[in-house]
Amino acid sequence: MEKIRVELGERSYNIIIGNGMLKDIGKTLERFEFSKKAALISNPTVYNLYGKTVSESLKDSGYDLTEALIPDGEEYKSLAFTEKIYEALLKAKIDRKSALIALGGGVIGDITGFAASTYMRGIDFIQAPTTLLAQVDSSVGGKTGVNHPLGKNMIGAFWQPRLVWIDTATLETLPRREFLSGLGEVIKYGVIWDNDFFSYLETNRDKLLRLDIAALTYIIRRSCEIKAEVVSKDERESGLRAILNYGHTIGHAIETVTGYRKYLHGEAVAIGMYMEAKLSQQIGLIDNKEVLRIKALIASYGLPSEMPGEIKANDLIEVMRIDKKTIGGKMHFVLPEKAGSVRIHGHG
Repeated sequence: MEKIRVELGERSYNIIIGNGMLKDIGKTLERFEFSKKAALISNPTVYNLYGKTVSESLKDSGYDLTEALIPDGEEYKSLAFTEKIYEALLKAKIDRKSALIALGGGVIGDITGFAASTYMRGIDFIQAPTTLLAQVDSSVGGKTGVNHPLGKNMIGAFWQPRLVWIDTATLETLPRREFLSGLGEVIKYGVIWDNDFFSYLETNRDKLLRLDIAALTYIIRRSCEIKAEVVSKDERESGLRAILNYGHTIGHAIETVTGYRKYLHGEAVAIGMYMEAKLSQQIGLIDNKEVLRIKALIASYGLPSEMPGEIKANDLIEVMRIDKKTIGGKMHFVLPEKAGSVRIHGHG
């Protein structure tokens, strides 16, 4: 097992990475001072694969476990389905010392974290991410939230997990498209922070695409290390943390205008990364060679980069104008200068 510490004072927590360790989650939670009432939140797809392993582990450790499933898909990350989680928690008499366990991808992690942040004004939760995207990004950092038809993640809270428990074995059952989508977020870390990591992704493509466990563990660990360092310095996105939004200003807008149904998150972010690199080139921050390098890496992992023809620019702009990253009417983009370096640019 590998351990990364997210340093946030009294809200600090560990990220644990290993292979085949979901069965040990119950014993691990015994070290915390949780009550013996707990709730497992998942979706039917993930639950059918791993729900029995996790629920048996928790029950063997003495937990009185409630389970709540929400449908699989970004469109279900909503206030309506958050209410269904609240209903399950209230019926089970989940208390302030209880913990919620989020077993699934980014949708499950985000909605469970949001429910935890608001139920009884805040209870603990554990992230057990089962997709690459959730393992490298959304499970770490404490951003929780749900979508609204007018914008993605517009309703939410900063609420840090008590533990992130990453079992790389879950990637063996992950659909190929979902796996490639997660690599979109991995590429982001190379662009915003670490040119050597970017180069690793260029030269180790074949290993990663055949799910070599050592290569996968490395990219997950390095992505988490980068995010942990950024979040430790800027928990609530007052400055530095905004660089984690590279590709997301445009990416979130693409997801919104297509109803969260056409593109997976990492696919939309991949398009956003290339489009924001082109914008950076237009204002003279990056040269064409580096833009093409970013595009080539995106394409090498089977991800899209060009803006879909059916999406109207005006529709994207309207969505971006109500995005959280728009301040005082000015849209903010994270623009690359080269692999490993970006700057935040306001665009009126």
